[in-house]
Amino acid sequence: MTAAPTSAFARLLTSAAIVLSVVLLLLGAYRYGWSMEIHRRFWVDIFERLHGPMTFRFYLQPTMALLAALPDGIRDARLGHRSFFWSVWWDRNASTGRLREGVTSVARIVLLGISMDVIYQFKVLDRFYPVEALMMAIMLAVIPYFVFRWIVELIARWWFARTGTGTAM
Repeated sequence: MTAAPTSAFARLLTSAAIVLSVVLLLLGAYRYGWSMEIHRRFWVDIFERLHGPMTFRFYLQPTMALLAALPDGIRDARLGHRSFFWSVWWDRNASTGRLREGVTSVARIVLLGISMDVIYQFKVLDRFYPVEALMMAIMLAVIPYFVFRWIVELIARWWFARTGTGTAM
């Protein structure tokens, strides 16, 4: 059993998410630079997002990450892959393909997160801070995706071992 090939639309979304992330990072660094004042404002703005309008995204984005992680974690367990996070960092043979697979899986969630934060910033702050939008997408979507994928893979591996089905091992 092998992983399904990536569709052209998924590759396009992945490219869009990567390009947008790089552009936001560069735009933020160019426009605002880096200082202790910027660093302090960044964290104050991040924690102020916990209250007020659009708080539902603190539930929506991790839920979307869980929904994306479910099939990927189950597929990892079926294929007998080691935990996604550890194989990306420590298995040099699989790291490029596994990392590309993870980025492709979270591209839609990242785009959703960035767009939700852009709306929030213009509505509440009346300004746009590009790096904050990117960081919110990473904190609310990317990190939960990798954590959920690992948990789902562990549960699926346990389940398949218990029932004696589903793995390629």
